[in-house]
Amino acid sequence: MLTVSLHKPEFLSFSHYGFRDLHKFSRIPSSWTIAMSNYSGSSETRKKEELSIQVPATSISSSETQRLAGSDLRFDRLQVPEKELMHDRKFEFGQFVAREAVIDEEYWTAAWLRAESHWEGRNDRYVDNHKRKFAEQEFHAIKRHRTSLHGQKCRCIIMVRKEDKHVKRTVLKGVVGTLDLSVRCLLHGETFPGERVKAPLFCSIHSTGANRYGYVANLCVAKSARRQGIATNMLHFAIELVKSNGIEHAYVHVHRNNTPAQKLYEKMGFEIVEAASSQLVEEQTYLLCCKA
Repeated sequence: MLTVSLHKPEFLSFSHYGFRDLHKFSRIPSSWTIAMSNYSGSSETRKKEELSIQVPATSISSSETQRLAGSDLRFDRLQVPEKELMHDRKFEFGQFVAREAVIDEEYWTAAWLRAESHWEGRNDRYVDNHKRKFAEQEFHAIKRHRTSLHGQKCRCIIMVRKEDKHVKRTVLKGVVGTLDLSVRCLLHGETFPGERVKAPLFCSIHSTGANRYGYVANLCVAKSARRQGIATNMLHFAIELVKSNGIEHAYVHVHRNNTPAQKLYEKMGFEIVEAASSQLVEEQTYLLCCKA
């Protein structure tokens, strides 16, 4: 999915406001597991075809890699065995696992997914340069947002292919989807995120449980991995994480013309926040809320 040159990947694209395109998603039977537990689902025949997500040497040089991460980014690094990773939670379904990204290569792959999604379908002779710059910004943003600020936390959730002892898979080929899940707090006077209120000059942030909420953004899936329930199940995983943190509501912004995205979110229990509609006219977006 991360091909930059000859084999242009196709994405089910999600901007900060949701999907640009969407095909039918089917729910795949799944089971919750806690880290270090054994998956008991029935075995499935796994296809050996790999996603084409190679990054050409001409696209990202080793010197640029050093500058991006501040350390070594190994694009040939093999997918880390699940037993070596420590997760608070993970979500298994079919041949995929949803969990939080934990290593730099996973953060970079998530950032590149966003870049490919953002620039998909744009005919620009400098598109590869734009993608690299966009991915670099997103990479640093992901790492920066991992730290907690005023009670706000952000997790980079990824969907990866399950391990196969017969196939050696790199991190780049293992990650097929990603989203951001933030835990935020309403500002003083807000009843929903971003509400325009007449707040005091030095407004406070409410850190009580009733004023904390989850926020979903940057959801994207490789087209080669679409129509397998990945987007639906990543959203389901995100909502369950929100619920497990004692938070009652999750929000997402969706473009008003993005009907397929709205249908998917509605399927997951999201509803339009009518009070926010008049305030978002200029942005051409809807604010949707789901009770976890």
